[in-house]
Amino acid sequence: MSSDPWGRVDETGTVYVRTSEGEQVVGSWQAGTPEEALAYFERKYEGLVVEIGLLERRVRTTDLSAKDAQTAIEHLRTQVDEHHAVGDLAALRVRLDKLVATVDSRREERKVQKAKQADEARAAKDALVAEAEQLAQSDQWRSAGERLRALVDIWKGLPRLDRKSDDELWHRFSHARSAFSKRRKAHFAALDAQREDARKAKEKLVAEAESLSKSTDWGPTAARYRELMDSWKAAGRAQREAEDDLWNRFRGAQDVFFAARGEVFAERDAEQTENLKLKEELAVEAEKLVPVMDLKAARAAFRSLNERWEAIGHVPRDARPKVEGRMHAVERAIQEAEEGEWRRTNPEARARAAGLTGQLQAAVDKLREQIDAARAAGNNAKADKLARELEGRQALLDQALKGLEEFGG
Repeated sequence: MSSDPWGRVDETGTVYVRTSEGEQVVGSWQAGTPEEALAYFERKYEGLVVEIGLLERRVRTTDLSAKDAQTAIEHLRTQVDEHHAVGDLAALRVRLDKLVATVDSRREERKVQKAKQADEARAAKDALVAEAEQLAQSDQWRSAGERLRALVDIWKGLPRLDRKSDDELWHRFSHARSAFSKRRKAHFAALDAQREDARKAKEKLVAEAESLSKSTDWGPTAARYRELMDSWKAAGRAQREAEDDLWNRFRGAQDVFFAARGEVFAERDAEQTENLKLKEELAVEAEKLVPVMDLKAARAAFRSLNERWEAIGHVPRDARPKVEGRMHAVERAIQEAEEGEWRRTNPEARARAAGLTGQLQAAVDKLREQIDAARAAGNNAKADKLARELEGRQALLDQALKGLEEFGG
């Protein structure tokens, strides 16, 4: 018979393990010596020790679920309780009991963490809904539309809440997006309608202008052309393509009329010389409007000057380009001031300029970080290549910043 502190083998080959409840039969061994029998079942005990150690490590260092951990614990506990190993089985039960407590504690921690994550997700979605509902009232069609699309991507990245809460918040979120889309569609539909009305009105003005182009009733026809010009300005802008075509026809009809009138008056050189003197005086007055400091006043003053200009009549043909060029230069300056004012007060253009500047700034910053990283890694070839790319991006950023300055920063 052979024995050790935790087990023994009797003369029949039966192997026992010692426990606090007394000896328990482990199994029977007929294939070798009693020492070999004890060694075999002690190895089985060591195997249980290893398995429990591995499970303890998994519970401590991985995201093993409480359910899977409990299943593994019960499996090991069954093996310990079946007494098929020789060793300190009571110590293994103590370790398994502690492991159960650890799993229970982890379960509670995860429950608390899950509740915290749910609260954070709810707060995040509440914030998204609030921002979407605010954007739904915006008239910044491009920037607000882009931000709403970005909010959808953010929403998709957040965890789901309970079904009722998630559905309610999504309904509000979706409703805000739909409301914005509906308002934007209505706005551009109204804008298209206005441009179409302008096109129709200008078609009529062009038709009348072309019908008058052959008139020889010089005074009344010239006056009527001035009235048509006022009506043209009051009609608003048509679609870009139609606007350019209609203006060319409108201006062309006037040119035909005034060219004909000029030919009839060509023999009146003395009168035209006096006209030249008067127009040069008007050009001097007009040039005092530049640089344009008060756009409204300059526009009104130039309109008055232009009316007086039109009333004067033609000047000698060889002098016409120069004196008219002086007035055209003033007119262009006023138009540029109008365009500058429009750009400064156009929220969509400002938003585009600010968005482009932000994108280019981010690209420049990223390239600088990549260059520093390449230099630090000793990759100078890559750093030089990135530096060349940075020069181009920086130039674009400088241009964008200059453009943004036109909007007041």
